[in-house]
Amino acid sequence: MAGPVGRTSGLQVPRFVSLKADKVNVRSGPTRDHGVAWVFTRAGLPVEITAEFETWRRIRDADGAEGWVYHSMLSGRRTALVNPWKAGEEISLYAEPSTGSPVRARLEAGVLGKVEHCDGKWCRFFENGFDGFIEQERLWGVYPGEKLE
Repeated sequence: MAGPVGRTSGLQVPRFVSLKADKVNVRSGPTRDHGVAWVFTRAGLPVEITAEFETWRRIRDADGAEGWVYHSMLSGRRTALVNPWKAGEEISLYAEPSTGSPVRARLEAGVLGKVEHCDGKWCRFFENGFDGFIEQERLWGVYPGEKLE
């Protein structure tokens, strides 16, 4: 996915990253003078960087809320949420990247996990207690068709 890059980082914008700490202040603007709009309280959550300003990154969460966080509170580690837009629905985690392979687990909407090796259709999705493959379109934290090594 090629696109514009941030003037500060030189990295693609938009892009997905994850929260580094259990407490991350989200501000209404890109300075400490701006008020805290809300606080994330869970490390590892995926967020999308939508803009950069010096050492600040404007982020969007899975609910579509946007605000500014200090760059050091973000990690390049890729994580994702299972179908956060479909509360109450379970999604199959497969042994191999195929709906014909055995189901390893049924994951509820909102489950958080690490992501690697996406081929544009399937991603390896894992955390303590589960490891397998999930259809990429079922995850918030990777773009449709995005390839990850």
